[in-house]
Amino acid sequence: RTVPDHGCCRPDDVRVPFGRRRTNIEGHRVVGHSERRARFGDTDEVVSRKVRAVRTGGLTPIVCVGETLEEYDEGATAAVVTRQVRAALEGIPAADVSGFVIAYEPIWAIGTGRPATPEGANATVGVIRGVVADLYGREIADGMRMQYGGSVTASNAASLFSQPHIDGALVGGASLVADGFASIVGAASVRVG
Repeated sequence: RTVPDHGCCRPDDVRVPFGRRRTNIEGHRVVGHSERRARFGDTDEVVSRKVRAVRTGGLTPIVCVGETLEEYDEGATAAVVTRQVRAALEGIPAADVSGFVIAYEPIWAIGTGRPATPEGANATVGVIRGVVADLYGREIADGMRMQYGGSVTASNAASLFSQPHIDGALVGGASLVADGFASIVGAASVRVG
């Protein structure tokens, strides 16, 4: 698989109804980000409603899923991301889901300088892709963009992008440093190449 393009977007904002966002230039909305789940109590049910609202508003959701450090240490990663993906996509017909993006965002890796290993991230994204295949079939699962979003940096981007299931990155803090972000984009461009 190749990743045809890249872009920027912003997280969801509960202050404005989603239906009013039809003119957003970027066309995507991050839903289920770990900060929204932790600080604002976005449950799997809330994320599911937001996914449908984003889609109804004519935007493409980037659905974040990921486990806490406790869940990771307990070996519950696959169960957690499976539950989150199933909840987020509940009631979405196959015709609408094909353009969605899912980002694996291990909460324990964000801002800690302790990213998942490329192989570990790839395995979890493979689980996510398998859940999508169970729900919608292999063709849709293989065509859906899957990203990694846990402490992506200039130094680990190329190794993450070399993994077969990882199609790109949901970059956080590293996007604030121009040179480092340019290196991440460069690593993605080599993959697309």
